[in-house]
Amino acid sequence: MKAVVQRVRQTKLSVDGRLISQIEGGLTVFLGVKSGDCEKQAEWIAKKIANLRIFEDDNGKMNLSVKDVKGEVLLVSQFTLYGDASHGNRPSFTLAEEPPRANELYEYCAENLRLMGVPVKQGVFGADMKIEQYNDGPVTIILEN
Repeated sequence: MKAVVQRVRQTKLSVDGRLISQIEGGLTVFLGVKSGDCEKQAEWIAKKIANLRIFEDDNGKMNLSVKDVKGEVLLVSQFTLYGDASHGNRPSFTLAEEPPRANELYEYCAENLRLMGVPVKQGVFGADMKIEQYNDGPVTIILEN
């Protein structure tokens, strides 16, 4: 499982011109599920996301988590994180999990974040999503297990 975590001031996610989700401060997380991933990986990555200390404290040090700053997470499924372009210029997505199982683990990750006290909004699995983001920093962390 792989997550690209970005600290944001605001993110809006739309499908077919309709606003689906919006957060005002927190993390936008693009989540890719690899073939063979299981609940253990989803639990690990949810715990990392919830506790990742990438928000500044009063001394300007990245020492606070999204929970500490009472931020939100916008969780976006993104199978293209497992695109392999090492051979040629057209990526192969054979490393990505099949959609039904990937969606189960995406939902499981979201639920784990909620159980840890993190407000979570989501994209639409498998949809053509349009995302507007106001990055903060920018701060981008890649998590993988």
